Amino acid sequence: MEQPTSAAARVVELDIQGMTCASCVRRVERKLDGIAGVEATVNLPLESARVLAPAGVSDQDLLDRVASAGYSARLHERGPAAGTDDGAKDPGSELRPRLALAAVLTVPVFAISMIPALQFPNWGWWVALLALPVVTWAAWPFHRAAAVNARHGSSTMDTLVSLGIVAAYAFSAGQLIADPALTAHGMEATGTGTGMGGLYFEVAAVVATFLLLGRYLEARAKARAGSALRSLLDLGAREATLLKDGVEYRIAADGLVPGDTFVVRPGEKIAADGVVREGVSAVDTSLLTGESVPIEVGPGNPVTGATINASGRLIVEATRVGSDTTLAAMGRLVSEAQTSKAPIARLADRISGVFVPVVLAVAAVTFAAWLAAGGSLDSAFAAAVSVLVIACPCALGLATPVGLLAGSGRGAQLGILIRGPQVLEDTRTVNALVLDKTGTVTTGRLAVDAVDAADGWGADRVLRFAGAVEAASEHPIARAIAQAAANAGRDNARGAGRTDDGGALPRVDDFRSAAGGGVSGRVEDHDVAVGREAWLNENGIDIPEALREQFRSREESGATAVWLAVDGSAVGTVSLRDTLKPGSRAAVERLKALGLRPYLVTGDNAAVAARVAAEVGIAPSDVLAGVSPEGKVDAVRRLQADGATVAMAGDGVNDAAALAQADLGIAMGSGTDVAREAADLTVMADDLAQVATAIELSRATLRTIKANLFWAFAYNTIGIPIAALGLLNPMIGGAAMAASSVLVVANSLRLTRFAR
Repeated sequence: MEQPTSAAARVVELDIQGMTCASCVRRVERKLDGIAGVEATVNLPLESARVLAPAGVSDQDLLDRVASAGYSARLHERGPAAGTDDGAKDPGSELRPRLALAAVLTVPVFAISMIPALQFPNWGWWVALLALPVVTWAAWPFHRAAAVNARHGSSTMDTLVSLGIVAAYAFSAGQLIADPALTAHGMEATGTGTGMGGLYFEVAAVVATFLLLGRYLEARAKARAGSALRSLLDLGAREATLLKDGVEYRIAADGLVPGDTFVVRPGEKIAADGVVREGVSAVDTSLLTGESVPIEVGPGNPVTGATINASGRLIVEATRVGSDTTLAAMGRLVSEAQTSKAPIARLADRISGVFVPVVLAVAAVTFAAWLAAGGSLDSAFAAAVSVLVIACPCALGLATPVGLLAGSGRGAQLGILIRGPQVLEDTRTVNALVLDKTGTVTTGRLAVDAVDAADGWGADRVLRFAGAVEAASEHPIARAIAQAAANAGRDNARGAGRTDDGGALPRVDDFRSAAGGGVSGRVEDHDVAVGREAWLNENGIDIPEALREQFRSREESGATAVWLAVDGSAVGTVSLRDTLKPGSRAAVERLKALGLRPYLVTGDNAAVAARVAAEVGIAPSDVLAGVSPEGKVDAVRRLQADGATVAMAGDGVNDAAALAQADLGIAMGSGTDVAREAADLTVMADDLAQVATAIELSRATLRTIKANLFWAFAYNTIGIPIAALGLLNPMIGGAAMAASSVLVVANSLRLTRFAR
């Protein structure tokens, strides 16, 4: 629960409950920062705080400070168990029944109030009865939050919502009690539909229902924010085969301790970080490093937990287990990056801190001014209530959620997922885009790029012999060569007009595999070997100098090349590359047109990175090669420190921490769940061009929300003074409020027609 950082300070992580908006975050931070030497960063979506506290400040001191701000807190539990807790409470579970009840009751309340033909004798009392559960039990989360804020001398959007709902209902109930005849005669009554003696039960019910819907959707989005860490930890092996005194035991992976020896069979995940003691194999590290080429390992080589043993049997000695593994460290990177990212407060929440006290003050001044001017108590009360009714934040509350719903709904149709309203603000100012190479700009799959042949050997024959031997191997490089050879055979057969299966490769006999070196066998009465240069040299195979120069040129250009030897002589090489995705270059040009400067970052070597950058149009100075997952985070931080607003696009587990650190994280839908859940935007197509579409849609949605907020605030700014002067009947205020809501919804619906 505590992580020492120095002799004088430590990091304490807290889980905080009860926060609803940006002003809650600011209040908690102010309370914690009020302790001498304490620095706190509070994250609203994760409902957490990361506190740097002096050694003299106890955990209880921090918890008490949070409680004094009106919220509950507890120490955050770390470790795999905490990260994979599936029994966590659904954050929408409290709101769901309240929303359902509000929706069911609001429909008849609205219909009876607004349609004269449906009004029957004494309908007002029935509407008041139907609306009562909506404005009390269903809207209770708003009232409760408003009361907590009031106790601590502050206000938020919850205060506005609560006041609006209570004022509309209380005013209507007062009108009905004062004049029972108001709705006594059904549709002949002077109710909402006639312009006299207005009742606003439907206003209170509709406000409560729509804002409950927005709060429910927000809660569901926030719940996903913390799931990246759980998904990351789930990638680790759950079981391990412990080797003790020559006997194998199947145990839980978290039961390993440093020094234990465990067995990893082909296809299994490595259970912990360790060192290979016996066996040779190719290990697929793409899950953690993004590298497309498996790493050859043997005795003495380190291996990382959660990577996959692709071929041979390994015996590994555990060196780091549990929370000390590389996987766990990456989990901490994701968590810390999300916590340290400053939450972007919604505009309505920022303004509400001033707006609510101003509205209350205007209502109080209005009431007093009318009395001082000789007005009646009824007139003074009506004017004051008119101020509250006209200030009811219906359009204000709908501005963000309805705009977001329209934009995100259109995004879903286009295969673009937007995490929440704070994402939209990020897209407005982003000016740098960090692109992961493997899986984002390139396919992440090796393919044969070139075949070089010695004199007397054609490229087709070299590929055919190499493919025949490699077809017996399960190594990813072998599969790529065998597939290319089979495809070439079929193409040649079709070109010659033959109907036989030209893709059938020659039979291989006496197949042998030397992990980390190559494969060999007998094909068509020839001894054939495919492998690395050092392995061929160890087996006494001659390599012509001309071929060696070609081989070196291929590798320097970023290709992975292997040799083919026949009957003891090298006769050719096969080169493979990670292939560029179609349309990547056009997508990069489109992103530049949006004002973004693209950077390429990869764990691959500099030659590979330079080649890919040149192909897609990224400047050599904007390429970072040989970068670890931590290095990707550092690269994003450096750009941010230089004043850039950074977007990051990636698809792998190794990108998750950088996606979380970036101002805008963009995950490719073809990637891992961890990448998608750590990102702010997810594009479901395996196409970099959709990243540009996602940014365009996000910016359009943000413009719409800002326009909504402008009209909502303009309505209040104009309406409140008119109401204070007694020139606005509450009923007309209700109609104006409804009109502002219709305007907001209509403006948002324009997003449903968004097209690239």
